[in-house]
Amino acid sequence: MTFEQRISAFNELGQFFNFIINNDLIKDKKLTEKFENWKEEAEHAMSDAEAYNNWFTKDNITLALKSWAEALTEENLLAWTKDYPFAETPKNVGIIMAGNLPLVGFHDLLSVIISGNNALIKTSSKDDKLIKLAIKYLYSIDEDFKSIIQTVERLENFDAVIATGSNNTARYFEQYFGKVPNIIRKNRTSIAVLNGLETDEELKKLGNDLFIYFGLGCRNVTKLYVKDETQLPKIFEAILSWGNVINHPKYANNYDYNRAIFLLGKDEFLDNNFVLMKKDTALHSPIAVVNFEVYEDVNDVKNYLIENENQIQCVVGNDMKDNSNYVEFGQTQFPKLTDYADNIDTLFFLAEL
Repeated sequence: MTFEQRISAFNELGQFFNFIINNDLIKDKKLTEKFENWKEEAEHAMSDAEAYNNWFTKDNITLALKSWAEALTEENLLAWTKDYPFAETPKNVGIIMAGNLPLVGFHDLLSVIISGNNALIKTSSKDDKLIKLAIKYLYSIDEDFKSIIQTVERLENFDAVIATGSNNTARYFEQYFGKVPNIIRKNRTSIAVLNGLETDEELKKLGNDLFIYFGLGCRNVTKLYVKDETQLPKIFEAILSWGNVINHPKYANNYDYNRAIFLLGKDEFLDNNFVLMKKDTALHSPIAVVNFEVYEDVNDVKNYLIENENQIQCVVGNDMKDNSNYVEFGQTQFPKLTDYADNIDTLFFLAEL
């Protein structure tokens, strides 16, 4: 399969995703008819994904599909890949996918295939319905994908591995896959540094960074640095539009549990009835909790973030524009193709195999 054929296939997949969520018709009548024939299967996959993993609400699944529909255009794909000298001989690349967000492992699949390699995929049980829908649709575009993309229960006969997991599973991955080229990802999170001069609109956008996907992603902000605790009520007011997250049973259970733990431990925290803000130096926080810390000198925060960059995916804040992980308010969960997990250039890794 040529590079141009792979680009064309993923471009069609992006159009298919767009059709699923928007029912947008395209000029190609034959392709529109194909989308119509696949629509029922796609809707079943989406409902099955939500039924199997209650964190995957219809809104979150739609958001993930929308993001990929916008990314998978011929223009975007060509711009993303233009500077990489991919090898002509394909390698077998094992992919162990995470399952915390809908289609969270799709970028790795895309990277492996677009670079001319073969993918051996171990999906997460938490997110296999949507990934398998995408793979099955690619099969319908070109049967050659059946030899290029395979889902497996156990990785064997691989030349390289991309594995995503926790800090604990990373130890296992490093031991098992250490003898081949690999990318092994660990726990990361995102932070926001607030100087108190943020506009109401910027703080409102911060709500996206906190609550999209219920805060389950490494690109979600879990820690706030503030100049003064008097900023917190203003933040609470700005994010009120996200109050409906508490109506989700799993989120509410986490909120109730953490609130009870904090009360029993006599911890210092603030509560607005749908999220807890706890004074804590830790970067990572539990679901329904956002840690905060007061700082005096922003340069101290910058130095700390540099020292702990292996734990951080995104940095939000108007004083943070010189940080390599800087993202604008409200944009942490809208990555581009060039925004790599753990900030490791997957395409460069694959090009070097």
